[in-house]
Amino acid sequence: MSLGDNGQNTDDVYARVREAILDGELAPGAVMSQVALAEELGISRTPLREALRMLQSERLVEAEPNRRVRVAPMSAADLEELCIARIALEAEAIRLSVLRLSPENLARLEGYMAEMAHYAAAKDYRRWTVPHRNFHRALTAPAGERINDLLGQLFDHAERYRRLHIGHGPTPWATAGHREILDACEAGDRDRSASLLASHLARTGFEVAELLEPNYDPEALRTAVIDVGGELPARRSARRSKS
Repeated sequence: MSLGDNGQNTDDVYARVREAILDGELAPGAVMSQVALAEELGISRTPLREALRMLQSERLVEAEPNRRVRVAPMSAADLEELCIARIALEAEAIRLSVLRLSPENLARLEGYMAEMAHYAAAKDYRRWTVPHRNFHRALTAPAGERINDLLGQLFDHAERYRRLHIGHGPTPWATAGHREILDACEAGDRDRSASLLASHLARTGFEVAELLEPNYDPEALRTAVIDVGGELPARRSARRSKS
């Protein structure tokens, strides 16, 4: 594990830069030199280079000429691909997990639901994200570690977009969708659990895509939802029928 000039290792620097990108501290599309990036975040320059290579492989940064880097921009097309990947993998993961969820697993999921409701009522988004992430990972934990590692990365990337959702209506804070998914899991209904999850993930995708680019048509996302047995959100279906 390499140490930088201030005793920081590559993993520490990678985590710091990644968090700054996902939290919006580093704005999407921002271009800066490696020197400026190190100074802005207070990190060592030596391990920064390796950390940036790791983040580039994760598609969170892009290399620019003259040792400059660009924070990956946000777009409706990128969001659509992200949602499709999550729906395809997470819907299957929940199918694999439903019948393996123990009473202890279900109790933990109920606890995460209660925490989410508490922080949503307080409009405390930063704290709300912790049980929200834990809820989604606990739903699919029995599907296997490798699958959940991939889902965790996709979830984190979606966080950049999810933040745009806050402050634009009640949907981001709603717990009804999570409640329905958990009820289906507790009933042992694999198909309904996957269908509800796909619809839940797509709903946020449709709404944020519209915020980003009002004229963008997420046709592939609609197809992906239908392919896994999900239902399109009523508002989106109604809008399409008028066009």
